[in-house]
Amino acid sequence: MASDTGTTAPGRPRLKTVRDMVLSMAVILAGALAIYLAQPFENPGGQAVPTVDFRVEANTAARAAPYALLVPEPLPEGWRATSARYDGDGEHGATWRLNLMDEDEQYAALAQTDGPAGPFVAWLTEEARATDETRTAGGREWTVHTGDKYHALVSEAAPGSPDAPVTVLTGTVSPDRLAGLAAALTVHRPPSG
Repeated sequence: MASDTGTTAPGRPRLKTVRDMVLSMAVILAGALAIYLAQPFENPGGQAVPTVDFRVEANTAARAAPYALLVPEPLPEGWRATSARYDGDGEHGATWRLNLMDEDEQYAALAQTDGPAGPFVAWLTEEARATDETRTAGGREWTVHTGDKYHALVSEAAPGSPDAPVTVLTGTVSPDRLAGLAAALTVHRPPSG
């Protein structure tokens, strides 16, 4: 009997077809996933980042913080709070942070700590550098910092002051817009009881 060495095994064509089908499905799924991820995600209110009421977190933080907690009350026109957090034992000390967005979806943050100013400011502003420029707003003297990504206003409290050793306003907005936020800062007093 002669053997037929020129033909493939009976199962080979079917394996190739299954493999091609699996590869085709992988390409289609990858394309569908890319299209899905490219779509903007919005909440039902139509804002990409939700608005939060920061007062509950501020009340808790004001009771726990070893310094006078600052908040912009009332928020200046066009600004909204997007998150608030107090960490009593964070990497940079007891830290209060309030994140904000304006009507153009530009970002700003208020942050305070009782830890060392240098590392905190560098981390928060992504290495923005101090300039010789200062601003006076909200009864405080602020040093203007500029960087590739963020601008910042930094205020360091005098020794013995009840204020946090360092208060920072930073964001993608101009120092003038940050000064507007600084002018609105007041010591937060939680309701008693």
